[in-house]
Amino acid sequence: MGHTSLDKIIALQRNPANIRNLCILAHVDHGKTTLADCLVASNGIISTRLAGKLRYLDSREDEQIRGITMKSSAISLHYRNDQDYLLNLIDSPGHIDFSSEVSTAVRLCDGAIIVVDAVEGVCPQTQAVLRQAWLENIRPVLVINKIDRLILELKLTSQEAYSHLQKILEQVNAVTGTLFTSKVMEERAEKEKKEEEVEEEEKESKILSGDQVYDWSAGLEEADDSQLYFSPDQGNVVFASAIDGWGFRPACRTRPLADFGFAIKSFHIQAVEQVKGKKQLFVQLVLDNIWSLYDAVVTRRDKEKVEKVIASLGVKVLARDSRHSDPKVLLSAICSQWLPLAQAVLSMVCEKLPSPIDMTAERVEKLMSVGPRRFDSLPEQTQELKRAFLQCSSGENDPLIIFVSKMFAVDTKTLPQNRPLTQEEIAQRRELARQRHADRMAADQTAAESRSQEGQPGLTLKDSQPEEEDQQTFVAFARVYSGVAKKGRRVFVLGPKYDPAQGLSMMPEGSSAWDRVPAVPHLSICSMDSLYLLMGRELEELDEVPVGNVLGIRGLEECVLKSATLSTSPACPPFIPLNFEATPILRVAIEPKHPSEMPKLVRGMRLLNQADPCAEVLIQETGEHVLVTAGEVHLQRCLDDLRKRFAKIEISASKPIIPFRETVVRPPKVDMVNEDLGKQHKVAIIHQVKEEASQGRPSDTLHVDHSGLVTLTTPNRLATVSVRAIPLPQEVTCLLESSTELIRTLEQVNMSLREGKSLDISPRTLEAIAGLKAQLESLLQGRKWRNAVEHIWAFGPRRYGPNILLNLVEGYQRPSLWQCLGRGDQSGEAGAQAAGMRDLDNSIVSGFQLATLSGPMCEEPLMGVCFSVERWDIQSAALPQHQDSLKEDSISHGALTDSRVEGSSETWTAGLCQARRRPQAASADCYGPVSGQLIAAMKEACRHAFQAQPQRLMAAIYTCEIMATAEVLGRVYGVLGKREGRVLHEEMKEGTDMFIIKAVLPVAESFGFADEIRKRTSGLASPQLVFSHWEVISSDPCWVPTTEEEYLHFGEKADSANQALKYMNAVRRRKGLYVEEKIVEHAEKQRTLGKNK
Repeated sequence: MGHTSLDKIIALQRNPANIRNLCILAHVDHGKTTLADCLVASNGIISTRLAGKLRYLDSREDEQIRGITMKSSAISLHYRNDQDYLLNLIDSPGHIDFSSEVSTAVRLCDGAIIVVDAVEGVCPQTQAVLRQAWLENIRPVLVINKIDRLILELKLTSQEAYSHLQKILEQVNAVTGTLFTSKVMEERAEKEKKEEEVEEEEKESKILSGDQVYDWSAGLEEADDSQLYFSPDQGNVVFASAIDGWGFRPACRTRPLADFGFAIKSFHIQAVEQVKGKKQLFVQLVLDNIWSLYDAVVTRRDKEKVEKVIASLGVKVLARDSRHSDPKVLLSAICSQWLPLAQAVLSMVCEKLPSPIDMTAERVEKLMSVGPRRFDSLPEQTQELKRAFLQCSSGENDPLIIFVSKMFAVDTKTLPQNRPLTQEEIAQRRELARQRHADRMAADQTAAESRSQEGQPGLTLKDSQPEEEDQQTFVAFARVYSGVAKKGRRVFVLGPKYDPAQGLSMMPEGSSAWDRVPAVPHLSICSMDSLYLLMGRELEELDEVPVGNVLGIRGLEECVLKSATLSTSPACPPFIPLNFEATPILRVAIEPKHPSEMPKLVRGMRLLNQADPCAEVLIQETGEHVLVTAGEVHLQRCLDDLRKRFAKIEISASKPIIPFRETVVRPPKVDMVNEDLGKQHKVAIIHQVKEEASQGRPSDTLHVDHSGLVTLTTPNRLATVSVRAIPLPQEVTCLLESSTELIRTLEQVNMSLREGKSLDISPRTLEAIAGLKAQLESLLQGRKWRNAVEHIWAFGPRRYGPNILLNLVEGYQRPSLWQCLGRGDQSGEAGAQAAGMRDLDNSIVSGFQLATLSGPMCEEPLMGVCFSVERWDIQSAALPQHQDSLKEDSISHGALTDSRVEGSSETWTAGLCQARRRPQAASADCYGPVSGQLIAAMKEACRHAFQAQPQRLMAAIYTCEIMATAEVLGRVYGVLGKREGRVLHEEMKEGTDMFIIKAVLPVAESFGFADEIRKRTSGLASPQLVFSHWEVISSDPCWVPTTEEEYLHFGEKADSANQALKYMNAVRRRKGLYVEEKIVEHAEKQRTLGKNK
């Protein structure tokens, strides 16, 4: 097919039924970009000879050097089958560091091409992209690529290759089946929950009688999974070799080809059981022919047989191809005409993937349901937008809805209005310039004559304009879900926290973005200056883009940071946030080499933060500018962008800032030499901690019990707090860490209830909160955890972290954290809260939040610690004294209750900003000296209670998946052992000589790991690092020898390597904290065998 004109693509954009929005997803180096090259070459944009070598959609220089894709790129292709189709193709990265780019691509698509290497099979990133496609409700098709490796590298026969391909299909379907099963289980559980509510009495009688047996398989039998799995019989699988330019899709649709064989003697197709030798029809008619072609062209180079093949296939091969020294050139020339890859893939895409009109109602409701609110609780005008989604409305009166998944930067010179002109455009402009020049000369002559008559000299001033520097322009990567996007149109930009109900109530009815509207929270207005058609490395300017198309928008950089929802209707809700697989964890501090260039660095980091969907830019309390990335490759790309594109200055980056967590563990039963630890030794350690804690504070304000209970009195002696630190079970810590969003939602609900507001919560959210509570109750078992879940005061840090504050104060019954599960009348709840909440209750919570945000070991956040408040006394003189200091006549209990810091404030400073807007008396009461001293006392009590228990550091851990051959297995183990990694298991991929090693590796030891392992194995092993979890470092960083056996074993100094102490001192040194270390231990003169001089 020849090159498609821009006018043809614009015409195709108006028919959403024939539009296919798809992305290519795969593990790294499985052939995504090579496949994309073959599809691009089918439109005449690049030569078919360069497909796979040019890597057209990898437009960055570092992408070409490294040979991997780092950003998602889009291109529009035309394909003609029975009808004309427009394919908006997005090529995405496969490296785990850039999985955020995959998320931005998947959100804009309706389908996906999953590419799997025929040798490596299903890899970790293959599972990740299948999961991302499933979460976004898009339909996938499968391309099994690199089949030529089975022939040339593994030397498999066609029958062995058939069995190998079957196993790959089974692996991919197993991943899809697991995702499908989990969804059916959830739906089945929701259905059963509703039935229980309707027939509660009958259910109770059945449970009491013991007759009920729950059958989970019932839901799976009823669910329709006919279109779920990949199978050649369904036509959603293509077998290909993209580098050689061929691919095919089996045409049998009635019964599988594997069920039949070809009987040579009778020349009949029979069931495979009846054919001698049991060779499947797929092997005989398909694979054998491909194997024989490779054997003739590449292996044996049999010219006679090649000529016969060319004649029988009826293909035309150029003489230079047949004489070429590389046999792959001749092979590609034959195969690209015999089995064209682009035709097989594009026909499958047009037939099997849905169009924008086929978007399901389930996906629409999921996109529009943000936070705890359910879809049917949204305003009626918002629910009416669902019809516009499903119908792909593009009328003049239909609302415009656009989702921006990311912002990407392009050089201003490369924009269509700034690019070099063609010969025709140059000729047209030359003619216009001549005409303007003639008009100008005539006007100047007329003006000169008039001036000569008046006697005034003529002066011509020419403004000198400095040459514009190379600038970056941000273009939004977006898709139109409803309406028509037009150049220059003004739209509402909806932030992630925008509430359509609030917006509709504050704005006049029928208002648009052109009107002057009042200020609405999280709502802004901007204009779409230019619209672009994305064509890989180039942009084509458009005047309008109809519904269902992917486009680029210029002019949003002031209003959109990373992603946003655009609409002409204020009733539109913001779309749900993107799902990111990789967590940014690698931190470095950035500074300019010349301090005078700091403003350029700040501007460059701001641009980088906007251009990268995963990168984060922070300014720490110390003033450091910190860049947070997903991995080493991602970090290197961000630093290169800062130097060359955004800041354009020389910068220096610090060593990676390694994150740690602090925790406590149960007291050990044995010492460092595996001797039983007696009770006397434990008491000695407690007293040692007590003495250290009391050095900087008068002894009468701090008391440490032998059981670890810390009692602290405020400096004004008006309040006393007793706190005990208890280690949480590991399962509870993992549950809290994985339920961060749910805990944050719970906090928002409780804040609304405290303020007396009504919030309609979706049943799914309530069920999730009830499930979290039930899981905590099942995990916190035992005498010391009795009723602990009901007494949870708060989570921390930032009110949603993996630490718990327990209320064990006698006689203090504050409102439950789980009150939303059994709430009745909301006004009654608010009144009960006002009566049950104690004065300065939030001061205790704020002190706990500060203590968990920075621990005593190295000012890192705490994790897996439970602080139980067992005593909290405030003397009655505290409140009158507080009144006198503020010159207030009286303070009511209600005023104190109203002035407490609300749950939405994550820090004390944010609460202070809220209090300034309240009456002066309430503001002063809440933030007076008693409250401040109570916060400080609670924080110090938590820190001392933490130090009274055995302390440990927690290190961030990567999961490391390594694919290596057998001959380099020992070298891989050597590198892992050197860097304190642990091998969990290894397995050999069946039919290959490749081993898959799964190991864990500390993040602190991972820098340079990928480069070292490639050097040691000569490139035969490639690791994939993904952040997994936090793990306790077993060694005690504060350990000193105390028993006689430890003194004998370790010596008096005990200066042997303590890895946890090294980590702790490194963090303290970086933060400017005191580090206890001796620079010179023995300063006597060095003695040698020579004579002293």
